Amino acid sequence: MWARECWRREVSRKLARARPFSKNVTRAKFLTTISRDVFVRVGIARETASAAGTRDLHRCIDECRFIDVRETSTLYRLLGDEARLRLLRVLRRERLNVTELTGILGLAQSGVSRHLGLLKDAGLVSEEKDAGFTYYRVSPAIAADERKTLWAALEEQFTRAESEPAVRADEARLQEVLRLRKENFDTHGAADTRDARQLVPGRSWAAWSRALGLLLPPLRVADLGCGEGYLTVEAARFASRVIAVDRSATVLERAKGLARRRRVSNVIWKRGELEKLPIRDDSVDVALLSQALHHAQSPDRAVAEATRITVPGGRVLLLDLRAHAEDWVRNKLGDRRLGFRDDELGRLLTSAGLRDVRVGVGARKAGDPFTVLVASGTKPRPASKEKRSRAGQRDGSRIH
Repeated sequence: MWARECWRREVSRKLARARPFSKNVTRAKFLTTISRDVFVRVGIARETASAAGTRDLHRCIDECRFIDVRETSTLYRLLGDEARLRLLRVLRRERLNVTELTGILGLAQSGVSRHLGLLKDAGLVSEEKDAGFTYYRVSPAIAADERKTLWAALEEQFTRAESEPAVRADEARLQEVLRLRKENFDTHGAADTRDARQLVPGRSWAAWSRALGLLLPPLRVADLGCGEGYLTVEAARFASRVIAVDRSATVLERAKGLARRRRVSNVIWKRGELEKLPIRDDSVDVALLSQALHHAQSPDRAVAEATRITVPGGRVLLLDLRAHAEDWVRNKLGDRRLGFRDDELGRLLTSAGLRDVRVGVGARKAGDPFTVLVASGTKPRPASKEKRSRAGQRDGSRIH
């Protein structure tokens, strides 16, 4: 037991002095070096104790130093993997299921399940069932049992690495998962059953939005940058016709598949660019760009095109991100812009000739770096001949 404590004390001391876990290529080598050094220190202690005449202690260390530390050695090898450290970092913040962890870490579901199994077997992660889902969290016992020194060292490393881009990206995706969980249509906004908050049967953002859609007349809608078609299918519930446009043929095929599964038939699918829409002038009542404008090469041109295809009196509706500093979305998601300022969205709509421009917050969650802005504007109707004539007479009288 003395050798095991010596191992843990020495490794924890070195971990506390180490740099944050950021370079996975050196982590395994780093832990191996620590292990070798600790064995040397244990051996020195053994020899010192022997020289002092404590032969029983000598024999105890000689017999147990490679046996008692085997479990600890395995534990440190387990922690020598970048993916498992990322899992522990997010699970210490929130309990999550495999699907949510896959979205946060960007790993294959099979890989996430395998890593969770190893962490669970090591006693670092616990599993619990809730509302038909299996959730994982850092085991509460880890802070109380004999591994608490190790966990304290890991906590310190996690805290010191919070400003690193990779860690910030994981944190941003975690916050997005938590926001989606709160607004999840399938769970009807269900409360966490572990606490005393009231669960309201039938409460559903999807049902509310569809009910509001029934209040609208049968509009002609253009979903610009439609992606995989989720919003397209929802708009098709109340619209007389939806024209869905996306630049990717692969994404359009997935959207068409979704529409077939939902038995939606009033959608026209077109491939094209936001800056050059394959739609005639004045042909839709609502032009919708949802989380598409930050992918456009020219946001000004994209809004001008949306205005062109909208009938006089129709509206252009934008949903996009408020300006943020999460630069990782450029490589991970292909974003060309890191969101827009509120006044910037307003200027885009005004510059396109729209009136009654409004910009407001559509969704925001504390701790989430992403805020959704909603902006709209109305395309003015052309003045009638009588009004133009009166306007010309007034201008003429002013000249004379």
